[in-house]
Amino acid sequence: MTDVAQKNSRVATIVVGVVVGMIGLAYASVPLYDLFCKVTGYGGTTQRAALFDAQATDRDMKVRFAANVHRDMPWEFSPEQVSQKLKVGEQGLAYYEVFNPTSKTITGTATYNVTPHKAGEYFAKIECFCFTEQTLKPGERMMMPVVYFIDPLIEEDRNLNEVTEVTLSYTFFVIDDEKVETVTGR
Repeated sequence: MTDVAQKNSRVATIVVGVVVGMIGLAYASVPLYDLFCKVTGYGGTTQRAALFDAQATDRDMKVRFAANVHRDMPWEFSPEQVSQKLKVGEQGLAYYEVFNPTSKTITGTATYNVTPHKAGEYFAKIECFCFTEQTLKPGERMMMPVVYFIDPLIEEDRNLNEVTEVTLSYTFFVIDDEKVETVTGR
C-alpha cells in the first residue's frame, strides 16, 4: 500500500470512528439528560419521595394541573381538577383521567415537569402513574392518582420567595409501536 493510501485509510478510519461516536452520543443523550434532570430537579423535573414526613408551613401554594398527549398518542388525557390550594409541606392528592378511544391496546408512559422550573426540585411525588408504564385496552378509561407535596425546604430558597403557584404538567407518549396490538374478537 502506498503512503498516500495509508494516510487516506487512516483518515477514513478516524472519520468513521467520529461518526459512530456521535451517533452513540446522540442515542445516549436523552436518557442521560433525563437522569440528570431527575437527580438535580433541573428543567422543572420533580423529585420522587419514598415517604411523606414533611411538616406543613403557613405558606399557601396553588398547584395547577395540565395534561397533554404526544401527536402519535391517540389517548384522551385530562386532569380531574384545574388546581388545588394547599400549604407548603401538606400532602396533596390529584387525579388524572385517561381514555383509550381506539380499537387497539396501547401502552404509554408519561413524562412530567413543573413550572416555574426553579421550583421543580421542591415538588415531590410519593405516588404517581408516571412511575410505571400504563396499558389501556380498547375503550378503557382509568382514573390515575398523584400523591405529592411541596418540600418545606422551598422556604429556605430566597430565589423562590415570590413563587405562590406551580404547574404540574404531564405528556403521555406511546411506548413502542411494537407494543401497540390490534385487539381481536376475544
